[in-house]
Amino acid sequence: MSDPVEYLDLDDLIDLARTLLGDPPPIRDVGLLGSAAARPQATAYGRDAYPEVITKAAALLQSIVNNHALVDGNERLGWLATAVFLELNGFSVSRVSNDDVYDLVIWVASINPSLEDITTRLSPLLARRRRR
Repeated sequence: MSDPVEYLDLDDLIDLARTLLGDPPPIRDVGLLGSAAARPQATAYGRDAYPEVITKAAALLQSIVNNHALVDGNERLGWLATAVFLELNGFSVSRVSNDDVYDLVIWVASINPSLEDITTRLSPLLARRRRR
């Protein structure tokens, strides 16, 4: 049996935005931010819509970056939230270069690629680690 997934909720995203972007965080639409937080937990027909942690992370990144819930900083919050989510769930992002992060996030923001393409591009950047 796999470990339960630890999710970020709306309050977590607001806290991350506050830490990253200042207090008060520049939230334009709290509903869109909440929607982004909820997306990795989505189900369809009683089944997990995103069964793999990396796919959940890609869904979180895509939603934060492209929902534009913030006045400014959507890309930065998207990566920070994705990195925290992955770290909570047994993946290390500590060796990902700033250039790789920038390229990934700008690519997501610029062309709104498919979730499958984001997952494919994200996966090689990560290292699996033991969970506590």
